Amino acid sequence: MKYINRAIEKTFMRAQNEYPVTLLTGPRQVGKTTMLKKLMANTDRKYVSLDEFDARILATKDPAAFLQIYSPPVLIDEVQYAPGLFSYIKIIADTTKRKGDFWLTSSQSYRLMQGVTESLAGRIAIMQMYSLSQSEILEYENFPFEINLDLLKERQSPTRSIPEIFKNIFDGGMPEVISGNISSIENYYKNYIASYIERDVKYLANEIDGLKYYDFIKSVAARISQQINVAEISRDVGINETQAKNWLKILETLGVIFFLHPYSNNILKRALKKPKLYFFDTALAIHILSWSSPEVVMNSSMSGAYFENFVISEIYKSYHNEGKNPTLYYYRDKDKNEIDLILEKDATLYPVEIKKAAIATKNMVSSFSSLKPTPPYSVGQGAIICNTQTLSAIDKNTLIVPVSKI
Repeated sequence: MKYINRAIEKTFMRAQNEYPVTLLTGPRQVGKTTMLKKLMANTDRKYVSLDEFDARILATKDPAAFLQIYSPPVLIDEVQYAPGLFSYIKIIADTTKRKGDFWLTSSQSYRLMQGVTESLAGRIAIMQMYSLSQSEILEYENFPFEINLDLLKERQSPTRSIPEIFKNIFDGGMPEVISGNISSIENYYKNYIASYIERDVKYLANEIDGLKYYDFIKSVAARISQQINVAEISRDVGINETQAKNWLKILETLGVIFFLHPYSNNILKRALKKPKLYFFDTALAIHILSWSSPEVVMNSSMSGAYFENFVISEIYKSYHNEGKNPTLYYYRDKDKNEIDLILEKDATLYPVEIKKAAIATKNMVSSFSSLKPTPPYSVGQGAIICNTQTLSAIDKNTLIVPVSKI
């Protein structure tokens, strides 16, 4: 399988030169181990996976012996299965004071983070890896997305048609899919979901009914790019609202979904408070609902929601691949004014409208006027991200940005 260069490689290597322990988290099969094995090629770094039963037993029952056999520099895969290792790693890190001794991966951060923060505070760099972004798939340089005309002009990315964009949305960003290493994308995601429930969800909460959790994921997938309504989801699945909230938390902490929270301040008192829900990988949401082709998705009633999800997840990844946490919001009020995305940077708010259309019009940004400067915040230039082929502007206050530029 052809290796696809990952934007986060530089971020990871920079961190491992500064800390004795570097932890890479993210969902299964997004390429964490593949990337780290590539980075450790032709070095003396050892590799061990705690997915392997014997290694897991040794790491759990005798961490000291485990770390004698797999002495640093070492890559320990799926470290969440042996949290008892952390206190022993701390001792070695404090004794040797060598940078980059321990590379760790985890597909589950739900139980892991408490042990990490308690044992390795100040000694560890933590970063998240997600499925492939369009910049990685199409091999152009990653930059955190900003509403900045000069920076957008510099971005050397190929233009793509609407059908090509929806093929990207349908295929998603799992490396095995993009590399052409599978015969059926439908079977891949069917098996991925089954494996995810059996290996990760049940590990975190043994009492969960796998079939009911599958129905829960389908209910969630049907609501991408929408304000989350826990009561509706709980009724769909036949669980109580507390269970639904807990199950959403599992999806979030396993890196499957994320939430965009509403922006509000003292002036915007009519803002609604529910977060909106998105999948990090659009294909997972699509194949959970058994859509059959990119063309069907493109012409469906959910096409706008999938396009919005794609844009926002790409923006999110563009920051995380550089080791940065973006400050993103949306806005909607009781008067039906809505702004799909607000980027906050340096106390400036940048409103963004996301449209599947190929042509942008001024009435698309009528809600931008709802966003008022409120000290210390000012309102910056806005943008419409759409399927246009050319970077341009409606006026001095609003750019028109091709989706390929994110």
